Amino acid sequence: MKDKERKHTTGRVVCNSQNKTLSVLVERKVKHPVIGKYMVKSKKYQVHNESGSYNVGDVVKIKECRPLSKRKSWTVVT
Repeated sequence: MKDKERKHTTGRVVCNSQNKTLSVLVERKVKHPVIGKYMVKSKKYQVHNESGSYNVGDVVKIKECRPLSKRKSWTVVT
């Protein structure tokens, strides 16, 4: 995959206790098809972090990469 084809998103760090891994919560607003209300949907990603310099609550930009483990296929950009 070329870099242009890889997905990018922004999320908030919710856990940094693992070695070289962050848990990042990505929230997005989706309009309900019937009610018309905007709802918040969220998903957690396991993200590779080589430097280990991020703390809980930091906002980070992540991008898709090759699978590094069973659940980890994203890496930190910023």
